Amino acid sequence: MSDNSKVTLGKTLRDARIAKGFTLDDLQQATKIQKRYLIAIEDQNFDELPGDFYVRAFIKQYADMVDLDGAELLKQFDSTLPSTQTQEYVDKVNESNPETRSQQRKVDDRYVQLRRTIPVIGIVIVVLVVLVGIWVAAAHNGNSGTKDNVDSSSVSVSGSSTKTSSSSSQSSSSKSSSKKKAAKTATFKKLSSTTSGSTWELKNASSKPKVSLSATSSAWMSVTISGATTWQGTLSTSTSHSLTIPSSATSVTFKFGNAPATKVKIDGKSFNFNSSTSTSSASSSSTTTSSQVQTVTLELK
Repeated sequence: MSDNSKVTLGKTLRDARIAKGFTLDDLQQATKIQKRYLIAIEDQNFDELPGDFYVRAFIKQYADMVDLDGAELLKQFDSTLPSTQTQEYVDKVNESNPETRSQQRKVDDRYVQLRRTIPVIGIVIVVLVVLVGIWVAAAHNGNSGTKDNVDSSSVSVSGSSTKTSSSSSQSSSSKSSSKKKAAKTATFKKLSSTTSGSTWELKNASSKPKVSLSATSSAWMSVTISGATTWQGTLSTSTSHSLTIPSSATSVTFKFGNAPATKVKIDGKSFNFNSSTSTSSASSSSTTTSSQVQTVTLELK
């Protein structure tokens, strides 16, 4: 494709923006796309964008904002844009596919149901063991052949039941006390930061912290736990995603394609990784992280 045809896409977007009376700053505020990326799109410098997926996603968002048909514009200038067959683009599209998200939710639901079922099975087994023990004790005592032995056995079984009940009560009280002690509030401490991300320390979280992800506008993100990617996808204002960090995990890394629009909660507490300050114990020398594309790492303590 000639250089003239390449310029046509950028010029079409620029002319539409000017016709709407938008400046690049206005468009940045409305789309949450950084100004330097908007300039790169108008100048056809697609290599300056974070990846092939973002080229098409940002162009469509830009076009829709200036009242152009984003999908039609992408189709019209398809040959001037990065290939849609790259592995990166295919992976990103699959992540944002509703069917893929639906399958992920089904897997999560099965996992939650299994976790709820296991304690019930354990209780049933314990009850069966206790009943079998009582039956064996009763059968053994019945073979003594004397009323005195039967009475003595009854007293013994009663005493055993009382001890078991007392032991169970003490165990329940101990567990309840342990849960109360464990009910601490998660805290976040910023360790370091750059223009492209930051590193934090998470303390006082539960043994298996619950993570909730949401967005105020379209935002791609991924979650890597102890070096293994466990989830990635694109969220919007009407969608969210939750996951559990295993107790064996030592670190969690989040990658955000639209960090300003991304919301993260851990054990119900907001993780304000976009703020210029952290908790009161955070280092005062940490720099502000405001980049749209960010990598945020949590070290678990």
